[in-house]
Amino acid sequence: MNASLPTAEVLRAALAGLLDGLPPRQAAQAVERLIANYRGDTPTGTPLLRDRSDVAAYAAYRMPATFEAVRSALDALAGAAPGWAPGSHVDVGGGTGAAVWAAEATWTEEGDRTGGVRTTAVLDWAEPALALGRELAAESRLPALRDVDWRRTRIGTGLKLPESDLVTVSYVLNELTDADRGALVAEAARAGQAVVIVEPGTPDGYRRVIEARDLLIGAGLRVAAPCPHSGACPIEPGTDWCHFAARVSRSSLHRQVKGGSLAYEDEKFSYVAAVRFDAEPVRARVTRKPQTRKGQMLLDLCTEADGLRRETVSKRHGPLYRAARDASWGDAWPPHDAPDSATGPAPDSAAGSAPESG
Repeated sequence: MNASLPTAEVLRAALAGLLDGLPPRQAAQAVERLIANYRGDTPTGTPLLRDRSDVAAYAAYRMPATFEAVRSALDALAGAAPGWAPGSHVDVGGGTGAAVWAAEATWTEEGDRTGGVRTTAVLDWAEPALALGRELAAESRLPALRDVDWRRTRIGTGLKLPESDLVTVSYVLNELTDADRGALVAEAARAGQAVVIVEPGTPDGYRRVIEARDLLIGAGLRVAAPCPHSGACPIEPGTDWCHFAARVSRSSLHRQVKGGSLAYEDEKFSYVAAVRFDAEPVRARVTRKPQTRKGQMLLDLCTEADGLRRETVSKRHGPLYRAARDASWGDAWPPHDAPDSATGPAPDSAAGSAPESG
């Protein structure tokens, strides 16, 4: 495989090869069954991915979305700490290793900033998932994936993590009991210089992220992203939830399982990135899809000083208006190369209604 390709393309090519010889109907049925299981209650330590066909089908279906969501979160962390790159990485509950690929895309694709080879361990309780992750990593020929330690481990209370620059926990908390969930976050906070937690962009996923955020702050870490501060979330519980979207190219398996003909879909996710080192969070972040009006852009923002508010940027703001037209859901505001401020009409509250889909 051509390792000079962008990481996302290398991953898509590797995943496409997984389904060779697997009947499309069988793959689709495996995905549908596994989705149904993941939406139910899962006892801690019970692997849902039973064999290679299960893992291959589910990885081809879900791994690109997990990769894009985690990469978005890691990109935000990298933006808050541009002089930092992890020399070591532990991915907890990582299965086939989507977060490892995301770290490769974030810190190695633009040139290795670690000053050496990053050491990486993926911990999971499903041996078939780990085996397939090992296979995908070897096929990628990407240097950062060559020496990953794929380790079968029970995730939950009693887990001891090696100290690491970066600890990632993506799409895992929902599979744990309350006790195991709290123990895992506490252990990640102890072991990691930076901890990134990603969950589905649902009200429940956001609730789990906020609970984890509180635990991380209580353990002495500071929020680097997405929030502009480490204070209390300004969203009133039960009225709204904070989440973002990452665009994912849809495979033929996606279209077969979900129907429709679009070449892409948007993966909704919630996340928190917290650190023990110096980082500079954004001054404000766009929390919904920007709205276009005649000669105006309406931006719903989470800010450090004013909590949730709406900012109106009009044509009279010149370069800032052009920046607002290019702004996307989840972006920092204002952009780094934009003027320091824009003063439109008095801001309105952005809370009280569900975020728009991107």
